[in-house]
Amino acid sequence: MSSRTDKIAAQYSKSQLPEALEKYRQKAIELGASKAKVVSVSEIAVEDAVSVKCRIPRCAGYGMCAHCPPHSPKPSEFREYLQNYDSAVFFVRNVPTELLLRDRTDKERRAAFRSIYEIVSRIESTAFYDGHYLTFGLGAGSCRTIFCGPDKACQTLDSEACKFALMARPSMEAVGINVYRMTAAAGWDVYPIGTDAKKDDAPHAILAGLVIIG
Repeated sequence: MSSRTDKIAAQYSKSQLPEALEKYRQKAIELGASKAKVVSVSEIAVEDAVSVKCRIPRCAGYGMCAHCPPHSPKPSEFREYLQNYDSAVFFVRNVPTELLLRDRTDKERRAAFRSIYEIVSRIESTAFYDGHYLTFGLGAGSCRTIFCGPDKACQTLDSEACKFALMARPSMEAVGINVYRMTAAAGWDVYPIGTDAKKDDAPHAILAGLVIIG
């Protein structure tokens, strides 16, 4: 009987990496992503200005979650982390525009965001068992709001164990990634949906995730 895991090698053969990356790209689509692309880490746009948007105007989740700023890695730190990696799988899921309107906090909105975390977690796990044990992923939105609910505190900040430890993680924006820029650079449609947006202002909204393979 064959094992579902691959034996760890002292150094992973780079000749095998393209096939593995394509496997993870296809898995993202199978799990519900609308589009997915293999990218070089040089294409991951980490910008200090993105984290400023968490504070000006101040996001309601700022400081309220263990994976949100100022607790998440700073853009400068994240750029250093990326120096140890070569490739990633970037994906988006198209969702109805109205789900991203600011006054939405209902279960349908949370389920849409949660689906991104589920895709990220599944790909991360698959890569881990394939021998890429340094793989990690980033989601979309605050994991506190998505998993615990907007009215509950992040218990990790109170030194308690996270109930969703294998799913919870920073969003792409939390570490300074310019998701709009990456999406547009991939050739995919993306629209700004702000506080005053209406559901008919854009044909769809996007939620994005990223899995960095190591």
